[in-house]
Order: sequence, then C-alpha cells, then structure tokens
Amino acid sequence: MKLMISQPMKGKTNEQIKAERAELVQKLEAEGHEVVDTVFDLAPKGVDEAIYFLSKSIEFISQVDGLVFMPGWNAARGCRIEYQVALEYGKFIKII
Repeated sequence: MKLMISQPMKGKTNEQIKAERAELVQKLEAEGHEVVDTVFDLAPKGVDEAIYFLSKSIEFISQVDGLVFMPGWNAARGCRIEYQVALEYGKFIKII
C-alpha cells in the first residue's frame, strides 16, 4: 500500500520532522508499504506558507492509498484537514 504520514510540523525543521518519523517509516516499509516523502522544502516567496504546504500535502493524498496519523495530529490544523480529506475521499486511515 502506498502511504503518507501526517504529523504536526509547525515550528519544526525538516530535520526534526524526518527524525520524528524515521522509526515509523522504517516499520511501514518493513511491512511492505511504500511511504511517500511529504517533507517539503521552501515555499515560494509571497505565499502563505501554511496554506501552500497544505495544498502540496492534499496533492499527495490524491496519489496514495492511505494516511498514517502520528500522535498529536488532532491538535494540528493541517493534520485535521488532511484527515477530513482522507475521510471524505475514502482513503485508508491509520491513527497511531
């Protein structure tokens, strides 16, 4: 199954985000899943970064079979929106 990970990212560097998800990525891949990298680089100048990155993650939701939500997802606005999109469009959802 092709999966993406949803996790709170606000105020974290890409390195922190990748470190937090490394063990989960390894576990999912060991189970035979493909995990799509959704840690994005810089947003273009002149855009609302939060909305820009959310739009990119929604684009990736269209390309995966499901989402895995990391702890704290329900307190993060972007994760809650990703959850709603996944739910409304019938994607596999796993909450850890």
